[in-house]
This record gives sequence, structure tokens and C-alpha cells, in this order.
Amino acid sequence: MARREAEPTRSAPRLYLIAAPARGDENGLGAAIRAAGHRVDIAAVLLRRPAGAAFEPAPLLAAAHEISAACLAEGDVGALKQGFDGVHLDGIAALQAAIGAVHPHGIAGVGGLRTRHDAMTAGELGADYVMFGEPDSAGRRAAFDAVLERIEWWAQLFEPPCVGYAETLAEADALIGAGADFIAVGALLLDDPEGVGPALAGRLAGAERS
Repeated sequence: MARREAEPTRSAPRLYLIAAPARGDENGLGAAIRAAGHRVDIAAVLLRRPAGAAFEPAPLLAAAHEISAACLAEGDVGALKQGFDGVHLDGIAALQAAIGAVHPHGIAGVGGLRTRHDAMTAGELGADYVMFGEPDSAGRRAAFDAVLERIEWWAQLFEPPCVGYAETLAEADALIGAGADFIAVGALLLDDPEGVGPALAGRLAGAERS
């Protein structure tokens, strides 16, 4: 992880989709992922597993790969053997425990970073991305102003990509302006792919980096 000595031109941000599968609804969610991916370019799909819940991953993996998105499992290194492209981990302890098993062939991303020190430690450990602002398992989020500050700080100083979570189009606009490399969304897009997909596509395509 290195401080940028000069600010190169950065690519426009891309989309990171967070989905919460439930057993029995895999085909429906897979269809929603496809519908979203046909309206906006999605770089990655994270499947969040509710506590104690199980689901059949095959239809969801197929949907993500059909739209050319990487598919990540939440917290389950064993999912790599099922065809997942990587794992999203919650906090530094989880990253430390899993990164050796995920690298070099899988993506190891991390969220749940409560301090700047945690974020820098994640970068030093080799995380492929850091995420800020996502809701926890109980649906709680950090104050959005604090998330914007963290995104802006990270984007100015560090090389690993940062992901910022948005619940509204206005929040997506703010995260793009703050320098996020990826904009994470969930129900915002899945509930209305026909309306929100093109709106997000226009925002991402119009983002300019200097």
C-alpha cells in the first residue's frame, strides 16, 4: 500500500451489487441479478448469507457469471471450491484468518472497518478492496457523512480500491464525487432494475477522475 506521489487519471467507478439470498428464492434472485446486469455494468456480486440461513449457490453463481461479474461469498472461504471468485470478510481478524487461503487465486475483500487504523491494516495485509458504509447484520449503518470522509481520505492516499455503500441515488452521487472506486448497492437496484439501472449507468459513465 503506497501513497500516491502523483494523481494519475482514474477509471470511472464501477458497480458492486449486494444480494441477500434466501432458500427457495434463488431462481427469483438470479433473475433479478440478470435484469440488473442487463441495464448497468456490474463488476461484482456479493451474496450475503443471513445468520443461520442456507441457500443453493449454483443459480446465483450462474447469474453473476452470465453478466460477467465476479461472485463473492460472505465470510466462507470454502465457497471458493463451489466456484465463487472470492470472499468478503468482516473485520481485520476475519481477514487475517482467511487471506492465506483465498490468495493468490481468489479475491479477498473486507468491510466492517471501524477505524482508519483498521483500514490501513487491511491494506497492509493485502486486501483486494476495502468497503465503507455497508449495513451490518442488523441493518445498522455508520453516519453517511463519516463514510464520505473515509472514502475521500482513502481515495487520496492509498492504492487498493475502495467500495462505498449507497442506499439512494443521491448517496451514490456523493460517493462518486468523494472518489469511490466501486459503488455498492443492494435493494436500491434489485427492487427497480429498469428505473435505477439506467440512472446508475449514466452516473457512473459520466464520472470524471483527475
